Amino acid sequence: MSVRRLAEEQFQPAEFAFNAENATWAEATIRKYPAGRQQSAVIPLLMRAQEQEGWVTKAAIEYVAEKLDMAYIRVLEVATFYTQFQLKPVGTRAHIQVCGTTPCMLRGAEDLIHVCKSKIHPEPFERNEDGTLSWEEVECQGACVNAPMVMIFKDAYEDLTVTQLEHIIDRFAAGKGSDVKPGPQVDRIFSAPVGGPTTLTGDIQPIRFNDTTPAKTEEASVPPANAAKPVTDAPETDKTLKTPATAKKAAAENVKQKGDSADTARPVEKEVAPAPAAVMDEKNRPAGIERPETPDDLKMISGVGPKIEATLNGLGVYTFDQVAKWKKAEREWVDTYLKFSGRIERDDWVKQAKALAKGGEAEYIKVFGKKPR
Repeated sequence: MSVRRLAEEQFQPAEFAFNAENATWAEATIRKYPAGRQQSAVIPLLMRAQEQEGWVTKAAIEYVAEKLDMAYIRVLEVATFYTQFQLKPVGTRAHIQVCGTTPCMLRGAEDLIHVCKSKIHPEPFERNEDGTLSWEEVECQGACVNAPMVMIFKDAYEDLTVTQLEHIIDRFAAGKGSDVKPGPQVDRIFSAPVGGPTTLTGDIQPIRFNDTTPAKTEEASVPPANAAKPVTDAPETDKTLKTPATAKKAAAENVKQKGDSADTARPVEKEVAPAPAAVMDEKNRPAGIERPETPDDLKMISGVGPKIEATLNGLGVYTFDQVAKWKKAEREWVDTYLKFSGRIERDDWVKQAKALAKGGEAEYIKVFGKKPR
């Protein structure tokens, strides 16, 4: 992967802030994530900042970091890792992303790149004289059957020729990009065959999903009552649909009908009923307590997330000290209740809880050599 750096200081604006509409959107987006997990909104917020400004500025990265209570370097890592983020100014009217992966390259992507070089700028990521257009070569954009193709912002333009791309660039340069219809630029619907369907083109009754009117079907010919039955090699019983249960029954009946003696007939195996599920003995359920004014953050225990913490709270478990005192039977009860299959033992919740109850994060680091999650 190539090194991606922020644009030079001369291009960087002094500050950034979402406009009123985007600020409302950002607050709603952040609220989608549970408490303590708001940093998961970093990519959506960076994308909205790019859509507002045209590219991701240093000021925008700082703004998002402050809004999500993240270290600046963490947001910078995200912005420089994903190539969807433009780190320097791009064309204000169009930034053309030419797919250069194998299918598109075989169908003429190199010619499309030459068009961009001649009509916009010889180098990628550089703008034309007006600052309205720029281009770059990218990896697969997922429309290989419609190769070659380009993306302009959120729209794909497929099945392109040199002449068609020149026309598209000219329309965007004139500020009339909306006149160009996205999608295939040939006679095809989405990714269907060019020129229309080539198979199943006969008189076929369509499948009706939302229509209660029965589709027309040919009348089935009913054989006369005295018609002879077709001769088959298989007995009548073989025509029935068999399941494992009915197959054993049929086998036993066949043995009987053939007159095989009890000595030579293979005995029918008895079906073994599945073992009953383990019954949870309520006497082993850990004792619960009333919710304290300041419950412990059980999510600090590795293996406990927001959902599991809520479930434990529902059992009256709110503190590290409670978990630290669980006996083996109590641990097995909770493990069965949570359907964890031994996870409590594997993650050693009791040992973690003892350390957290004794000295919090400092004691946890002392015992495990790392911070709690």
